[in-house]
This record gives sequence, C-alpha cells and structure tokens, in this order.
Amino acid sequence: MTPFRDGNSHSLVMCREYLGKEVTLEIDQAYGTTYKGAVYEANYGFVPGTVAPDGLGLDGYFLGPQEPLTTATGMCIAIVHRLEDDDDKLIVVEKGSQWSKEQVAQAVHFKEQHFKHEIILWNEISPKEASVAAEQQ
Repeated sequence: MTPFRDGNSHSLVMCREYLGKEVTLEIDQAYGTTYKGAVYEANYGFVPGTVAPDGLGLDGYFLGPQEPLTTATGMCIAIVHRLEDDDDKLIVVEKGSQWSKEQVAQAVHFKEQHFKHEIILWNEISPKEASVAAEQQ
C-alpha cells in the first residue's frame, strides 16, 4: 500500500493526464500468469519512463486480448481510482473498442476486489478538470 501524501492522490493526478490519449504499456504480468496468488485475467504493466508515488512506473491494465502480450498500445479510457492507496491504474483498450464502467469493473475484479476503488471513465472528466489536474503536477 502506498499512503497518500498531503491527503492527496498523486497517482490520480498522473492518471488523468493520460485519459483519452494513446498509451503504450510494457507488460510485466501477462494474461494468464500467476503473481502473488492472483491469476491475471488481463495484461498488466506500466507506462515506460514514468514514476508513480510507489516509486515504480505508472500501472495500467490492457483489456481485450485474452492472450499474453509483452507490450500493448491503445486508448486510455478509464482509471481505477483506489480510495485508500495512492496507486491508481490506467485502463487501456484497443482503439475503437467500447467499454462500459461495469465491463471495466468486471475485467479488473480479479485484482481490484482486494481494494476499495471506483472506476472513472474518460467521458466523466470534463476538459476543465483534466486541465486543472495537469496544472497541479
């Protein structure tokens, strides 16, 4: 668990910067692998060149393909915002695919069920909020 600094979610600020944009993830937990007791039902990785509050790369799930990948590029459509842990996750999908909040929640349940969280879709963030979040970095 990564505690919040100053009572703020710094990973949420970072994640908002990627909403609605093309993102490449380097996959370090591929679909079907087992890590810390969880079988990964999605490809999971990080954005190269980033440093999140936990000191590692900004994490993300690549939803869609049910096959192990080493890298994945797609559109960031959502954020898994952890309410008690400053370790939010990007949701990246294949370009052109549509995902509801419920579909995203179901796809990441295998891991996120252990954390209090909410799903924030890109179309729920106004351009003004995204701009303010970027300025706060």
